[in-house]
Amino acid sequence: MRRDGLHRIADWGARLAAVLPAGGRLLAAGNGGSAAQAQHLTAELVGRYRRERPAFSAISLHAETSSVTAIGNDYGFDHVYARQVTAHGRPGDVLVLLSTSGRSTNLITAAMAGRAGGLRVWALTGPGPNPLAEAADDALCIDADSTATVQEAHLVAVHLLCEGFDAALAGPAGGAGHQAAHRTVGAHRRAS
Repeated sequence: MRRDGLHRIADWGARLAAVLPAGGRLLAAGNGGSAAQAQHLTAELVGRYRRERPAFSAISLHAETSSVTAIGNDYGFDHVYARQVTAHGRPGDVLVLLSTSGRSTNLITAAMAGRAGGLRVWALTGPGPNPLAEAADDALCIDADSTATVQEAHLVAVHLLCEGFDAALAGPAGGAGHQAAHRTVGAHRRAS
């Protein structure tokens, strides 16, 4: 992962550390293996990553099987996430969308619904530019040829996001917490 990508993940961790403790939530979604990565992220936030801390609101939209199948049946698969974003998302919340191609229509539609609803939309994708990265407020595009390599990089990004979140949460409010997130992500990079 390039240096600018590491800074982006540290920034996201610091932003989450401002949003979630204030009562905001993180919504996440993906398809296939990316759904598993998104669910991994939400589990780390509701549970814990490394050290004890409060539980935070994080929802994997694809794990709501009755909602996914009902929305897919009634509105079409392209809307299975957008409808849930509209239902659960509030201005200031964060929506994380993962896609190895960056071309999944249901995720692009969710990104548009999130932005329209005042959510901050982040995308983890494969090579850019791609439609999902363009629909999001910010994106980390992994320049790799294989789906497996993109998914592996996304898992590292999910863990770095959790590291950055925990570091910013533990640090003093404001810039020091943000700097702590950058130091944590940088230390992880050197150890890799």
